[in-house]
Amino acid sequence: MDRRYSTWCAPLCALAIIACSDQPDAPSPMAPPAAARDASPSGSISASQVRALALSRGFAPVPDAPKVRPALVKLGQALAFDPILGGNRNVACTTCHLPDFALGDAKELSVGEGGNGFGPARTHPQGTFIARNAPPFFNLATMRHLFWDGRVELTAPGHVNTPAGNQITPAMQRSFEYGAISAIGMFPVTSRAEMRGLSGNELAAIPDDDNPAIWRGLMQRLGEIPEYRRMFRQAYPDRSFEELTFADASNAIGGFLVAAGYSANTPWDRFLRGNDRALTSAQLDGANTFLALKCSSCHSGALLSDDDFHDVAVAQIGPGEGDGTSLHDDFGRMRVTGNPADRYRFRTSPLRNVELTGPWGHDGSFRDLRAFVEHYSESDTKLLAFDPTTLDQSLQGTLQATAPDILLQRDPLLAGVVLTPDVVDKLMAYMSALTDDAARDLTHMIPLRVPSGLPVLPARK
Repeated sequence: MDRRYSTWCAPLCALAIIACSDQPDAPSPMAPPAAARDASPSGSISASQVRALALSRGFAPVPDAPKVRPALVKLGQALAFDPILGGNRNVACTTCHLPDFALGDAKELSVGEGGNGFGPARTHPQGTFIARNAPPFFNLATMRHLFWDGRVELTAPGHVNTPAGNQITPAMQRSFEYGAISAIGMFPVTSRAEMRGLSGNELAAIPDDDNPAIWRGLMQRLGEIPEYRRMFRQAYPDRSFEELTFADASNAIGGFLVAAGYSANTPWDRFLRGNDRALTSAQLDGANTFLALKCSSCHSGALLSDDDFHDVAVAQIGPGEGDGTSLHDDFGRMRVTGNPADRYRFRTSPLRNVELTGPWGHDGSFRDLRAFVEHYSESDTKLLAFDPTTLDQSLQGTLQATAPDILLQRDPLLAGVVLTPDVVDKLMAYMSALTDDAARDLTHMIPLRVPSGLPVLPARK
């Protein structure tokens, strides 16, 4: 496995920083405005006051999704569910991002190529895991950084930085119509552990650093299927199939995710649009508490993410990314920037549909959302006392002895944080307002068939 490219199948979805203040009214250099700090308990602050505060601080409903032409959505849907993109034709993009599990897989760490089953029941005969938790795909069109370490990044309109560097040509950059999400499909297919495999197919024989050859091999596969040639022609009528590259296939997958992963009908969205009855009294009180805590500095904006990177003292489990003396550590953002100050920093995950997208943490080391929120209360002590028996049995022996190093880099926002059970209750109530009921069942996304004729992965029940 070339861990530089472990991806969306490994990785979206958990929190990056949930709790940032020991008291709702605790003063801090990064504390929110006094109006939030001075808010009274439930019942004495009005919906309009909470809404005005939230909007004044940049919280907003999810913006409209970019329009995606239907032919591109149809092509992207087929490619996402078709195991033709797996080296041994036994794994698809949606093997690790299942509509049944809010576009994740409900596992701490995903199992890619060579695995059996789906979702939490998926296993690998050699016990092989991908290094990071699989994040979900909600509203990614507005995110500048993708993947836990942000290695796919929209740096300017029309330009996406990726681990492939100049192997992404200017012509391929022009194919990325929707920003970073258009490049999301470029790298799972190059990872041996995720999709390409170690042997048994023509793609596995290609050197790990020759991404263009892997992408050409995949386009050759697709070009041998008449239905795919027709679908590409309908999605890109201005070019012949021979003029297209895998960037156009990835762009189609991104376009499908832009359309299918759009989620904007939560109680919080309806509340911000002016519906005073959208939140229950407990959710309103929770929102008021959330806005009074520094966690709202990091979980901010329409997606409740600052799109930045933080070390929040999460234990390191699993195979890691080949870092450290054990080669089982994961240095996070530092792997992209080379800056030691970025060691153990991971992207702040959006909180939308957070109830549905566990396990949480960059390595899925928390299987219970409340436990993850409570982790931010005295997170240094919690990290040192992390109990690996809470993990899947096959991962319990993989806890790395890196807690002291992680704490050296811990985000200063977490220093001194103590959350009472009452505050945790309120945060949990608020997060229940971030769930779009439509995200509870996304099986309508699954096609009945794919052009390769291979089994749809996963199949519609």
